[in-house]
Amino acid sequence: MQRTLVIPTYQEAENIRPLLETIRDLCPDLHVIICDDNSPDGTGRIADAAAAELGGIEVIHRPGKAGLGAAYRHGFRHALDAHYEVIIQMDADFSHDPSVLPGLIAAVDNGADVAIGSRYVPGGSVPNWTWLRRQLSQWGNSYARAMLRLRMADATTAFRAYRATALERIDIDGTTANGYLFQIETAYRLSSADLVITELPIVFVDRVAGASKMAVVRTMVETELRVTWWGLALRAPRVSERLRQTAPGKYLMSKIQPSGPPIVE
Repeated sequence: MQRTLVIPTYQEAENIRPLLETIRDLCPDLHVIICDDNSPDGTGRIADAAAAELGGIEVIHRPGKAGLGAAYRHGFRHALDAHYEVIIQMDADFSHDPSVLPGLIAAVDNGADVAIGSRYVPGGSVPNWTWLRRQLSQWGNSYARAMLRLRMADATTAFRAYRATALERIDIDGTTANGYLFQIETAYRLSSADLVITELPIVFVDRVAGASKMAVVRTMVETELRVTWWGLALRAPRVSERLRQTAPGKYLMSKIQPSGPPIVE
């Protein structure tokens, strides 16, 4: 099967070349698509130079920072239009160990529609997180699983391999979320479809170089508000529709992007 790896980048000048070199060593035949949001630190230019030297790498230069979900949607559509059969996603900061890539690919080759690099199955871990950050992440995943009836332990991981048919099945172009919530929205759609989902344990580490671009507490609060709304819309659509019409509801909707992912029939 023809395979490609989509990596969104913004301000990853210190990481992108070492990452691409590592990927090329581990997976010599794996095509790579970099979606760079016009990084001011020159990430896109560094990726162009690496692509010219290493081969098998495309760099999509997007006009500006528009969010993680937008970058993934762009990269996924580009890969689907190019007829890749397996499409993988991962972060650019080495928090996802590239040595796991062959295992994710093998899981799809062996029948999975989506293979997930999971922190929350036996063997998975987040060794250098603080106790508070670990508890927030585990609680957020547990809450999302309960509210949205998810069929995976780690709904927020961005380390996944998909069959192209799975991305088309869940209407990846119709997703609306950006940032951290994009992973939960796609997890919701995957769980609502008749797909084979496999989770492989990973050790998730903080970025090797550069600064994190996520405000953890603010992001968690915003995410839980949206998950709560989607869960309400899933269980009580009439109640959620009436809430939309009230003044508090209109205010809430303007803040939390209420349009939830549809259940795939």
